[in-house]
Amino acid sequence: MQGTIDGFSYGLVTPVVAFLMACLGGALGLRCTTRSMLVTRSWRAGWLALGSAAIGSGIWTMHFIAMMGFSVAETPIHYDRPTTFASLGVAIVMVGVGIFIVGYRGATGTALFTGGTLTGLGVASMHYLGMAGMRLNGKLEYNTLTVAASVVIAVVAAITALWAAGQVRGFLWSVGASLVMGLAVSGMHYTGMAALSVHLHHSSSTPAGDSATTLLAPMMIGPLVFLCLAGAVVLFDPLMVMGKPDRTPVERIPGIPAHPGGPYRGHRPQRRTGHDRAHRNVRTPQSR
Repeated sequence: MQGTIDGFSYGLVTPVVAFLMACLGGALGLRCTTRSMLVTRSWRAGWLALGSAAIGSGIWTMHFIAMMGFSVAETPIHYDRPTTFASLGVAIVMVGVGIFIVGYRGATGTALFTGGTLTGLGVASMHYLGMAGMRLNGKLEYNTLTVAASVVIAVVAAITALWAAGQVRGFLWSVGASLVMGLAVSGMHYTGMAALSVHLHHSSSTPAGDSATTLLAPMMIGPLVFLCLAGAVVLFDPLMVMGKPDRTPVERIPGIPAHPGGPYRGHRPQRRTGHDRAHRNVRTPQSR
């Protein structure tokens, strides 16, 4: 017997809020990735780690906000706590590997493809591992082609978002990249949910695990607080809004001081003419 699935129990509230959370996490994470390209290598790892945690927390929060609106009419839905926590860890680690590749290798073709693929696979892995943590009186079944389409959406959009973040061209580029990332996560989520069907068991027992209200709502407080703190770091950093250094490097030219200042006021050497050289070679009586 097939279960009756409803992915929009609260109407458009959960999809819209979930999309905004994905955009927030993507915006913070991609801005940190951009910032890492403007600092020395000693500071780069810190910015990339902050960006990885921001994106991972954003997509995890987006997923479970969307899942608050998911229901199966014939059975209650509970969640396994360890598996749910593991999905957050997988998201941060896999997204982090992809971001570190782009952060250290630059927005080149190979780095973007490798890093974007790993980031997209991290989004997909988080989604399907989170779905594996669901407990209900039934069995989850997926359409293979639709699942593959959801993974392709995540990978392509992640590559595009990392490319935009690597351009270091200002705030509007990062806004566009965050919107792409939000669309990637949301599109991947709802495409994956479209691939889902539930085959019900002949049992009316209560599923193991915790209900969504007792587990997910408290668990989302931590990532939300972290995103607020990451947002404060981004807002108070002077280079994060502009996306470029606040001063240009000084060109070092031999004979000219390597610091900006007023016009050069030294004496310029005068070219000597033939008459000057002849006058210099004449020996006066005093010099004899």
